[in-house]
Amino acid sequence: MFHRFFAVLFLISSISFAQKEYKPWIKAERDNFKKTNELSNTHYPGDTKIDITYYGLDLKITTNPNNLIGNVTIGVKSDTASLNTCFLDLRDILTVDSVMLNETAVSFSHSNNKIIIMLGHTYNQDETFTLKVFYHGVPGGSGFGGFYFSTHSGTPIISSLSESYSGPYWWPQKDTPADKADSSDVWITVTENLIPVSNGTLESITDNGNGTHTYHWKNHYSIANYLISIAITDYTQYNTYYHYGINDSMVITNFIYPENFDYVKPYVDETANMIKVFSDRYGEYPFIKEKYGHAEFQWSGAMEHQTCTSMGFWGSGVISHELAHQWFGDMITCKDWHHIWLNEGFATYSEAVYIEAKSGRAAYNSQIRSEMINAKNAQGTIWVQDVLNEGEIFNSARSYSKGACVLHMLRGIVGDSTFFDILKSYIANPKLAYGVATTEDFQAVAENVSGKSLKYFFREWIYGENYPTYTIDWSYSGLSGNEYKIKLDISQKTNTNPTYFSMPIQIKVSTSEGDTVVTVFNTKQTQSFMIDVIGEPIGIVFDPNNYILKSVSSVTLAEEPQGPFEFKLEQNYPNPFNPTTKIEYQVSDRGQVSLKIYDVLGNEIKTLVDEIKPAGEYEVKFAAGNLPSGVYYYTLKAGFYSRTKKMILLK
Repeated sequence: MFHRFFAVLFLISSISFAQKEYKPWIKAERDNFKKTNELSNTHYPGDTKIDITYYGLDLKITTNPNNLIGNVTIGVKSDTASLNTCFLDLRDILTVDSVMLNETAVSFSHSNNKIIIMLGHTYNQDETFTLKVFYHGVPGGSGFGGFYFSTHSGTPIISSLSESYSGPYWWPQKDTPADKADSSDVWITVTENLIPVSNGTLESITDNGNGTHTYHWKNHYSIANYLISIAITDYTQYNTYYHYGINDSMVITNFIYPENFDYVKPYVDETANMIKVFSDRYGEYPFIKEKYGHAEFQWSGAMEHQTCTSMGFWGSGVISHELAHQWFGDMITCKDWHHIWLNEGFATYSEAVYIEAKSGRAAYNSQIRSEMINAKNAQGTIWVQDVLNEGEIFNSARSYSKGACVLHMLRGIVGDSTFFDILKSYIANPKLAYGVATTEDFQAVAENVSGKSLKYFFREWIYGENYPTYTIDWSYSGLSGNEYKIKLDISQKTNTNPTYFSMPIQIKVSTSEGDTVVTVFNTKQTQSFMIDVIGEPIGIVFDPNNYILKSVSSVTLAEEPQGPFEFKLEQNYPNPFNPTTKIEYQVSDRGQVSLKIYDVLGNEIKTLVDEIKPAGEYEVKFAAGNLPSGVYYYTLKAGFYSRTKKMILLK
C-alpha cells in the first residue's frame, strides 16, 4: 500500500496529472500518522480460539441516505479443546440485528467493538460451525482507513480500505492478518447506474427488478481479512491481457472514472509487462486463475486489495508497487504487523526491480540511492515495536525504504542469481505460499538457498537500529617487482543497537595495472585488512556498488553521480506533517529559483527560496509554525519550468 491523502484537487494550471510522482506518496502517506483514541482500544490479534475458513459478505448499499445493510457468513473451526463462546470484531457504530449459528439464532452481546457469541454447545479442537451475522448502519473509519462515501463528478463513489485495523468499521470479522480464510464471496447490491467491484472473478450479475442489481464476486484463493474490498461507482471498464502461455491469458480489468480514462490508459497499459517482469523474477502471478486489475477510488493513495488494487492516483511507480504486493503481502502475508516490512519493503524494492528491467542498472541504482536517502531518516527497528500505532506500522523511512534497502544489501551479499532464487523459493515454499510469514521464515529460506549463515544480517538490520558510519584509512608498501600490499583500516562509529555492524564489504582497488574488486568481511568495530595487488595502488573505492546503507568518511569514497540534473520537485516528507517537513528539489540549469507555499485559496504563505541556484539537488525545511491544520501547496519555479505539489499539515 500506501498512503495517500488526496481529498482536494487544487486546480492550478501548472499542475498536470503527469506531474504526480509516486514515490513520495507511496512512502510519506502513512509516515507520522498518529494513532486514534479508538485504535488504542483495539484488541489484537482477534479471537485466538477460532480459525476462520470462509467469509461471505452480502451487502446492500445506498447513498441517499448513506447506509449499509449486510449479512456476513463466516466459516469457523475451533482452535481450542473446549470452545463455548467466541467473538468477532465489529465497531460499535454498526448495529447487530441477530446472529445465527448453523442457521439457528443464538445469544450475543455487542459492545467495546466486539460481538461476543454464546455458542450453546462446547466445540472440540478442529470442530467446525458456521456463523451468520445480520447488521446495519453507516460504516465509518479510523481517519486512516475504513469505509468511504464520496462523489466524483457528481456521481457516488463508495469504497473500502481495511488495512490495518479498519475492516471492523464495515463488516464483522476476525481482525488479524495471521488468520487467512480459505476463500471468500462478496455480493453487492446497489442502484443500476453503479458498478460494484471486488476480489476474484465476477460470477453473476442479477437484475433485481427494482432499480438495483447485485454483483457476485468470488475469490477462490486464501485471503487475509484486510484484503477483502469493495469499490463502487459509474466506472468505465477497460480490459487488457497478460499472456502467460501460447494459448493462455489472464484478464487485467481496469475500472476507471470515465473522466480520467484518457489520462489513465497509458499507465494501465504497462501492467501486463510489469506482471511478466515480476513473474520472471518471483514466480508466476499468484492469482493467475482469476484476474488482476485496478479500481479507482477517492482515497489519496493506493491499496493492494487482492486481485484488484484500489487506486487513488496513477503512475508507473504506484502500479508496480501495488502489483508486487500480490506476491508479497497478498499471496504471502506478514503474520502480524510487527513484520510489515515483508509486505512494504518488498513492494518498495520491487519498484526498483521493475525500473531495472525497464531502464537498466543505472536507473536501478538511482532508485536505490533515493530509498537510502529516506531510509537514513528511520528511527527504531524495522521490526515494528508498537503495532497499535499505524504511524509506526507504516513509517515510510523504516517499513518502506529501509526494508527495501535490506533486500538490496542482501542481493549484494549473495549475488544477483542467488538473490532472485531466494525470492522464488520464498514464494514457492509450501509452508508459506498462500499463507503467512515472519522475518524468521524469510531468513530460513535465504539461508537455505544461499548456503550462508545470515543471522548476523537480519539481527542487525531488522532488529537493530540506524546504519553504520565508517572511517577508512589506507596505505600501501612495495613487496617485490610489481607486487604491493595495501593496509586497509576500517572503523565504525559506536551505534546503539548493534554497537557496530558486521558486513561483507566490497573494495575497488585501482592500480597501475587496472582495477580489481575484493571483498572483506568486517566483523569488528575497528579492523585492519591486508590486500595484495599487482601494480602500484592509485586509489580505492569503498563499497563501489553502493550495496550498504551507510555514511563514510574516507580518503577515497564511492562518488555519487554528478549531473546531468533534471528539473524535479519531490513530495515533501513526512506527509502529513506536524510541525516541520522537508522538501527536496532538483534544478537542471543555473538560474533564478523560487519555492513558495500557498494555502487552498491560492494565498502566498511563505517564500522558502528566491535566489539564483546552480544546477543540482537541494533540500529545504518548512516549519508550519502557527498555521492551522489543512491542505497547503508548494510551487517550484525555475526558468520556464513550474511544478506544484500538495502537502497536509495535521496537528
